[in-house]
Amino acid sequence: MSRPLRSRPEQPDRGTELEPFVPEQTAHPEADEIRTWLTERVAYYLERPAEEIDPAATLAGMGLDSVYALTLCGDAEDRYGLVLAPSTAWDHPTVDALTAYLLAELEGR
Repeated sequence: MSRPLRSRPEQPDRGTELEPFVPEQTAHPEADEIRTWLTERVAYYLERPAEEIDPAATLAGMGLDSVYALTLCGDAEDRYGLVLAPSTAWDHPTVDALTAYLLAELEGR
């Protein structure tokens, strides 16, 4: 036994032109949010509490190796929608410096 097909309800005439899609603008994160996120990521990779991470200390000096530095850049790319050079964490070697760089990149978009 089959059901009778229903006809599709008529759609109102919307004209031939479609309005362009404009994505909702979101505010860029503040420096404190970026710094906190970076501090938490560095702490995770170094297996330390975030409170022990000095944002003015060099990442290498705290023990972050090149694998984790590259991974941190990938995490930042994913979180903030940026494309970063693999050397970004070494070019901006502290949490504070990396925060300033990411903030400038986000504001430049």
